Amino acid sequence: MPTASQDTPSGPASSRTADEARRRTGGLVAALACFTAWGLLPVYWKQLPDVPAGEMVAHRVVWSLLFVMVLLTWERSWTDIRRHWTAHTLGWAALSGAAVTVNWGLYIWAVNSDRVVDTSLGYFLMPLVNLLVGLAFFRERLRPLQWVAVAVAAAGVGQALVARAGMPWVALGLCGSFGLYGALRKKSHLDSLPGLFFETLAMTPLALAWLARQEIAGTAAFGFHDLHASAFLMGCGVVTALPLLWFSHAARRLPLSTVGFIQYLSPSLSFVLGTALYHEPVTTTRLITFACVWAALGLFTAEALWRRRQAAAPATDDIPPL
Repeated sequence: MPTASQDTPSGPASSRTADEARRRTGGLVAALACFTAWGLLPVYWKQLPDVPAGEMVAHRVVWSLLFVMVLLTWERSWTDIRRHWTAHTLGWAALSGAAVTVNWGLYIWAVNSDRVVDTSLGYFLMPLVNLLVGLAFFRERLRPLQWVAVAVAAAGVGQALVARAGMPWVALGLCGSFGLYGALRKKSHLDSLPGLFFETLAMTPLALAWLARQEIAGTAAFGFHDLHASAFLMGCGVVTALPLLWFSHAARRLPLSTVGFIQYLSPSLSFVLGTALYHEPVTTTRLITFACVWAALGLFTAEALWRRRQAAAPATDDIPPL
């Protein structure tokens, strides 16, 4: 029969273990939801084939701001917004907002120009571009295997030029603009929701000016004459903000290495969409580029997992001999 002293500590420990398991499960569900949504996003933009990319981006900015304001009200987070309302914050938000707006515009244009596979390549390159961003902006040092991974990916892009298949500028533009966005966001020190509020707020005057210009010219897609397009344009805020919230939820509950691995789900889904659903051609040269990038990501992931295992391994140097 167990004693009271044996029973007492097991309860809280068991409860902490259960709570941690629930946190990790919730984080895993959020990460899968986030990267699945991002991977399937081309399906959403394909519903608006006749709307110019510029108009879609403008609507994405405006409706994202409105949706984020609703979320901030629901979470009672306006105090946090007022605390960060400074010239410094607004300045960084304007820069990061410009970078992400360029990224959104290029992405939407690529999707509706039947270049979903190119967007997939761009986001497969993102972890490697982040290494270079860290090197350039934050003086981070790359380890030898990380340099090898970057070189292998660069070789994949270079062989496309040698084969005269053309520079994959859509992929490079996407990963470059998003890498710059990530660097600027890191400088701002804002969480996902406040950051998106300040960024869309900074871009809203330009977005409204663009939409007013479309209305005056009589070429705007938004309105009662096209309820299908109007509904999807209004939904831009939801499809923009919700995955960011899921990502923030996952990042707080899972190791970053786990989140980093799951992120490959997004470009993988886009690649499948582009090839299987939208029947975009993939040349041998482009497949070699993908193969090089995938090999580079394999090296990158293996090196990260090895480093993590080394850091978690117990030190043996200080253990006295028996």
